[in-house]
Amino acid sequence: MDNLNSRPILVTGAHRTGTTWVGKMLAANPQTAYISEPLNVLHRPGVLRAKVQHWYTYVRNENEDCYLGAFRELLAFRYHLWDEIKSLRSRKDFLRMGRDFSIFLGGRVLRQRALLKDPFAVFSLPWFIEQFNCEIVVTVRHPAAFASSLKRLNWPFDFADLLDQPLLMRDHLEFYRKDMQAIAKDDIVGQAALLWTMVYRVVHADRERIPSIRVVRHEDLSLDPIVGYQTLYGELGLEFTPRVQRTILNSSSSENPTELSRKKVHSVKLDSRANLDNWKRRLSSEEIARIHAITGEVAHLYYPEASWA
Repeated sequence: MDNLNSRPILVTGAHRTGTTWVGKMLAANPQTAYISEPLNVLHRPGVLRAKVQHWYTYVRNENEDCYLGAFRELLAFRYHLWDEIKSLRSRKDFLRMGRDFSIFLGGRVLRQRALLKDPFAVFSLPWFIEQFNCEIVVTVRHPAAFASSLKRLNWPFDFADLLDQPLLMRDHLEFYRKDMQAIAKDDIVGQAALLWTMVYRVVHADRERIPSIRVVRHEDLSLDPIVGYQTLYGELGLEFTPRVQRTILNSSSSENPTELSRKKVHSVKLDSRANLDNWKRRLSSEEIARIHAITGEVAHLYYPEASWA
């Protein structure tokens, strides 16, 4: 397979904003090889040789020595089989090794474009562009929908992962230090609102300096998946085939559930339109007002005031 455009693609954005859906829909074309979350602190050693200590690790030239070589190997589809074998602890690990090895082998043999889906890379966009010439797709989801998803799953966020990164604090988040330190460990809605604000404030600043960064709203893709993805495919130089269209329709059909089971939180088969307003049922009016107040300084850059009604 000989691609005219061989630039890696990075799909990122805060977790629970549709990065998996967008990544897998872009990977419906065999031009791409889908690699999931190398910057996840629980990533497999066969995929990325470097250790990742923090959620939302911030990489820039000052600390890239830990990551530059490892990502070069990853983007060349070099799978570290022996490292993975030594780490195996379960049947699930073994099956994942088989899947990942096949992806890397196929990527190398078929000369596919690497497609990284990784929400935890969202603070490091300039580095991925400068070092690897990545094309960037950032997903954004309404802050109330994001908060409601984390509330439903009971997924708290420990801001120590951000506070313990001096470079990230210095460059982007020092303004929010006291807010992060003050928020309660069990305040999932407040945590979500604050995290959303910080992530998308940084994304906006990066995009001001690097206009080639693409931002796609989860709601727009959900309302008209075919048009939305066809546009994205064109911008990325991917071929939008009948097979791709069928995959997208299958993932967003009205015959799919309107809400995913908690046991299938990473599934991409959902009634995309019906899912849009779930947050209005999950959150109280007080919670919505609080999220609006916390995120307002940034939310207006992505969503009009009417979207809160």
